[in-house]
Amino acid sequence: QVQLVESGGGLVQPGGSLRLSCAGSGRTFSTYGMGWFRQAPGREREFVAAIRRAPPDSRYADSVKGRFTISMDNAKNTVYLQMNMLKHEDTAVYYCAADVNLPYSRNAKEISYWGQGTQVTVSS
Repeated sequence: QVQLVESGGGLVQPGGSLRLSCAGSGRTFSTYGMGWFRQAPGREREFVAAIRRAPPDSRYADSVKGRFTISMDNAKNTVYLQMNMLKHEDTAVYYCAADVNLPYSRNAKEISYWGQGTQVTVSS
């Protein structure tokens, strides 16, 4: 069974940075694309960023492009989301995701596997 365990959420000031981590097991990193979605209270879960190992490719939501960077560490079977220049509107629960159609699928309802979620709060 594919399992995703994420961490790194917390409280950060606007303009600050935070790095999320997602450790996968099974074939998560060898056969699945990996990505990050987020969900704020009262809103639907939305796509943030995703990455594919081979051939290498990645995609970002327009709202985070230029501020967030997704990466993968093969040795550690871990996906990272480096978040810079954080804004209040980035506040949400961030979920790690794995699916064969990532990084191209942006529909949360089609994602096969989810992490437990980690809270990111951007506040002064």
